[in-house]
Amino acid sequence: MPIDTSHLTAGPPSRPPMRRLARRLLAALAALAAIMLFAAPEVSARARIKDIADFEGVRSNMLVGYGLVVGLNGTGDTLNNSPFTQQSLIGMLERLGVNTRDISNTLRTRNVAAVMVTGTLPAFARQGTRVDVTVGALGDAASLSGGTLLVTPLLGADGEVYAVSQGPIAIAGFSASGQGQSVTKGTPTAGRISNGGIVERELGFQLASLRTVNISLRNPDLTTARRVAQAINTFLGSLAARPLDPGTVLLTTPENRDHDLVALLTDIEQLQVEPDQAAKVVIDERTGTIVMGENVRISTVALAQGSLTIRITETPQVSQPNPFSSTGTTTTVPRTNIEVDENNQRRLAVLPGSVTLQELVNGLNALGIGPRDLIAILQTIKAAGALQADIEVM
Repeated sequence: MPIDTSHLTAGPPSRPPMRRLARRLLAALAALAAIMLFAAPEVSARARIKDIADFEGVRSNMLVGYGLVVGLNGTGDTLNNSPFTQQSLIGMLERLGVNTRDISNTLRTRNVAAVMVTGTLPAFARQGTRVDVTVGALGDAASLSGGTLLVTPLLGADGEVYAVSQGPIAIAGFSASGQGQSVTKGTPTAGRISNGGIVERELGFQLASLRTVNISLRNPDLTTARRVAQAINTFLGSLAARPLDPGTVLLTTPENRDHDLVALLTDIEQLQVEPDQAAKVVIDERTGTIVMGENVRISTVALAQGSLTIRITETPQVSQPNPFSSTGTTTTVPRTNIEVDENNQRRLAVLPGSVTLQELVNGLNALGIGPRDLIAILQTIKAAGALQADIEVM
C-alpha cells in the first residue's frame, strides 16, 4: 500500500545554526573593539583635576636634621679629617654622662659617621604618624652598611622640631676592596629608614573651615584654568569657580555645601578635563635628549646639515737590521693614514609649512641626523623665526 507523505513539509529550523550565532558574535566583538580603539585617544587625552592641580593647604613640608650613625664596621668617618664628627661624638657622650674631656684628643674610632637626615612631613600628619627618612654621609665614611641612626630631631623651615628619627639603615649598595682592586655598587654612603621618623608636632590648618579654596595648576595655562573652572561650574550647576590667573582657579563654596568642603573637594578632584599645553621643545644638552610637544610647528624652511670629519690613524711599524748584522739599529717607523669625509651624500631638504611633529622627525631622520646635530638644527630654525615653539635648554 502506498504511503501518503503530502502532509510532511521541509520547513526552516526553529533556531539558527550554531555557526551563524558564532559569526554574529565575532562581528559584534569586532565592532566593539573598533569602537574602543577609536575612543581610546579621546579618553587618554583627558585627566582628573587631582592629577593636574593642587588644593590650597593640601601640601607636604620638607624636614632636615643632623645626626650620628653608630655600629659601622670600621667604615665610618676619620675623626682627624672630620672634626664635626668628633665634636658631635663628644657632645653626645657628655649628655649621656660620659666624661671625655681628658681623652678627646686620643679618640680614634672609625665606627661613627656624621650624617644628614631628610624627610617629608605629609599633609595633615597627626602626632605619632610614622614617615620614611633618608640618611646620607656628611664626612669621609666609606659605607653606612650595618649602621644605626641615633635619635635625630628633624626641623622644618621655621626651625621648629616636627619629627624625630632613629633606627637601622638599609643600604642599597655595597663596597668591597683589597690590596689590588676595589668594587663598589650603588651608593653605600646613603640609605633609607622605613618608618624611621615619628611626627611630634602637627601643622595647624583647618581645611573644613575655609569658604574659598585656591586650586593651583601644576602646569600654569590660561586655557587649562578656564576648562577646570567650566568643569567645576557644570558639575555644581552654579558659577562657583573662576580663573584668577594661568595657575590659579578660585573656588567659592556653594551655600548648600558650606559644611561639606571635604566631600566637595573629593567630588571635584575626580572631574576630568583636557589639559592644554604650549608648543615647547625641551633640550638636555648633557645627555642629548630632545622632547617636543604635540603642537610644535615650523614654517616652510630649507634645511641642509653636513660636517667635515677628519680621521687620523697612527699605525707605527718596527724596522730592524738583518740578523747578525754589525750595522744598523732598531727603530720605529711612523705610519699615518688620514681620511677626510665631507658628507657629500647629504642633500638639501625642504620642510613644508605647518608640518606636524611626526613629519618633522621623519624628515630629519631621513637626513641621517642624530640627537646632537638635531639640537643645533632646532636652535638654528628658531633663530630663523621658522620654529613656532619655545626652546628650553636644561
